[in-house]
Amino acid sequence: MISPKTPDNEQQRLEAVHSYGLLDTLPEEEFDDITSLIAGICEAPISLITLLDAERNFLKSHYGLPFNESSRDISFCGHAILEPEPLFIIEDARLDPRFEDNPLVIENKAVFYAGAPLRTEDGLSLGTLCIFDTKPRVLSKKQKKIIIAMAKQVVKLFELQKKNIALKNTRDTLQKRNRELKEFAGIVSHDLKSPLANITALARLLKEEYGPNFDATGNQYIDYIEESSLTLKTYIDGMLKYYKSDELLAKEKVYVSLSAIYEEIEDILFIDNAEFKHPEDDITIFVNQPALVQIFINLVGNSLKYNRSSVPSVTTTFAENDSYYIFSVQDNGIGIDAKKQEGIFQLFKTTGEKDRNGHIGTGIGLATVLNIVSKLGGMISLESELGIGTTFTFTIKK
Repeated sequence: MISPKTPDNEQQRLEAVHSYGLLDTLPEEEFDDITSLIAGICEAPISLITLLDAERNFLKSHYGLPFNESSRDISFCGHAILEPEPLFIIEDARLDPRFEDNPLVIENKAVFYAGAPLRTEDGLSLGTLCIFDTKPRVLSKKQKKIIIAMAKQVVKLFELQKKNIALKNTRDTLQKRNRELKEFAGIVSHDLKSPLANITALARLLKEEYGPNFDATGNQYIDYIEESSLTLKTYIDGMLKYYKSDELLAKEKVYVSLSAIYEEIEDILFIDNAEFKHPEDDITIFVNQPALVQIFINLVGNSLKYNRSSVPSVTTTFAENDSYYIFSVQDNGIGIDAKKQEGIFQLFKTTGEKDRNGHIGTGIGLATVLNIVSKLGGMISLESELGIGTTFTFTIKK
């Protein structure tokens, strides 16, 4: 017996083999289907998909054998990967000095072998798609062609596996960074709230105690300090809501009365002479209630804030189809310029318009709405006309 030589590019070859993440993995249907098919077409009792590791021949798929690895020193595949031809054939191993006293030949009656190297685009041989038989054989041209073609398909499956690993690693990295960003935002936001509150309180105290001693400009500066502190507080509160919105999505769906949701929104947001019109039918829906309430709080809250009508009015509607709940929120507010509508859901993107209290928004509320709606399997859109009002329509997957 002659053990197979080590390829000149062995280090690069081994790195390639390990990069696919297939060593020591369980059988998979797509690979087993190929070995079963090849065994049937070639009328062979054994068909394998192998990966040559440093010291062993790992059998990713092993049709006709009870074991999934063997020593590389006695492997036929170790010889096959050294050959430049697309198919390495031993018609009778008992007559070949490389295999005549090989344990696979003596103990397992491996007489006939045909193996197609599994080569990457860089020419690195990972292993083989091969068949064994217990008697001498001659393959037809058709059988040879099919083995070679299916070997290429095996490599394509390997590449797909590699891409899946890369995608999983990228996803895991993004999830980790997202968690870290949320933790960072939470810590920073929490740590900033206390000194901000102190700044606001000190500005008010300074104005109350020493305001009469300041001229108009000095008092204006104090007002600027207080206003800037309140604006920053609004940003911090908005960021906390944005990053905590994913926590709402973890809540279980429940059966809830739609009227109860509207009543909750009315209790939270509606004061003075504002009108809130909503369906009166007692409809029960199966939803993530806290997430839906948060969507309404943001949309209805904006409808009231960005509204200069003597009687601010908000109207909501509800419909459904086989797959989605469909909601809308319509107002008689100031409207949104058509040029600014496209980016309105982007984080920190604002229209630049002041609300009823003279404040400019943070651009966080609608980004939070989009985040929640998207993760609930829905979509959101808007129609708006300056001076007339805005209608937001969103869906939630049932």
